[in-house]
Amino acid sequence: MEQLGARVAVTGATGFIGRRLCHRITRSGGQVVAVVRGRSDRSVLDGCPVRFATVDLERGDGLADALAGVDAVVHLAAAVRARSRAGFETGNVQTTRTLLEAVACFDTPPRVVLCSSLAAAGPSTPGRPRREEDPAAPVSRYGRSKLAAEHVARGFADRVPLVVVRPPIVYGPGDPAFLPSLLAMARTGVVLQPGGGETTYSLLHVDDLCEGLLAAAVSGGTAHRADPHSGLYQLSDGREHVFADLVRAAGSALRRRPVRVLRVPPSIVRAAGALAEAAALPFGKVPPFNRDKAREAVCPAWTASPERARRELGFAHRVEFEDGLRAAVAATTPHC
Repeated sequence: MEQLGARVAVTGATGFIGRRLCHRITRSGGQVVAVVRGRSDRSVLDGCPVRFATVDLERGDGLADALAGVDAVVHLAAAVRARSRAGFETGNVQTTRTLLEAVACFDTPPRVVLCSSLAAAGPSTPGRPRREEDPAAPVSRYGRSKLAAEHVARGFADRVPLVVVRPPIVYGPGDPAFLPSLLAMARTGVVLQPGGGETTYSLLHVDDLCEGLLAAAVSGGTAHRADPHSGLYQLSDGREHVFADLVRAAGSALRRRPVRVLRVPPSIVRAAGALAEAAALPFGKVPPFNRDKAREAVCPAWTASPERARRELGFAHRVEFEDGLRAAVAATTPHC
């Protein structure tokens, strides 16, 4: 979709995905209401003509005014790390409930796109990417909370036009987790491969995710309370990426020596997640790699088919991983 003449509210607007989405909408002639917390760093959207709305998504303060007159809402705000199950419940489930309650109060509710996660569906079988109709079986607290948020949102489907989008690993400029860890391994020349075999993943460049989210905001089917698979779309680049090959590609992009793959038993992976959490506990933080991420890391496959999105949303990825990787490396490499 090249033009979007609409007014879109974006929660989590100052995050990795939110920033790219806000720029994409405004470049296409749309207007953005950037729904942010009081402590959000608004400077990351300098130069992007958005209207900021300070909202408490847990309590709903400011939501009605922020959403007045919008054509669509893209709900990106989420807790990706938390110290407890309650933290995920608050950051993902309660905020979704509060948002949908506010949207449902309008005489003509705007279309809501809930950005969920492949973690809500759970791991796939090697060689068989997940499809939307497959039973969900999340393995992490994060994944279970995202699935719970989907269920809560679907409870409003008779009053609110709702679409749920499940992306896989998302990477690109400003990526805070995946590419930095990939490039770090490539620089050391060592791949730490959880489990006894190859791990495969679906990926998606952040700009392709933005296209998919906007397509869901204007087209495709919406959710029905009685059908748990309706209005649900998975996005990916359609490839099954072997993790060790991804690190090798990163090493090649950095012009580093060939990488060495070290297999790490699942028990060691889980222990490392617990130790990382324990080390961060005195500082009141949750490290990027933790027990929850360890539960996901030991699974042999995280792949998803984007076929339904292709058919019903007209979704087609544009950025191949190798191109996105080279662009990211070029953007982070100092120039003399």
